[in-house]
Amino acid sequence: MVGQFCKPIDIDGFVNWYNTEHLHSSIRFVTPDDRHFGREQMILANRSKLYEEARLKNPNRWSKNTRNWKPVETVYLNPESKVETKLLDAA
Repeated sequence: MVGQFCKPIDIDGFVNWYNTEHLHSSIRFVTPDDRHFGREQMILANRSKLYEEARLKNPNRWSKNTRNWKPVETVYLNPESKVETKLLDAA
């Protein structure tokens, strides 16, 4: 009965996309594979250079500094919010 209403899910396809194609904002818009296999530093260095060049070429388009393209040191899957941390500390 359930099969009539549920579309099969391609879990392998999703995991592959998530790890190899999807750019994650929490790790500066690189893929988990880029980070895992050591490509992150080169990608972020190139991106930083590109942004600096664009800023120098058109300074009027930039109201502040360019985005921070330094690699993220530590990544958390489900980080606690500041409110949660305060509540846990108070308990």
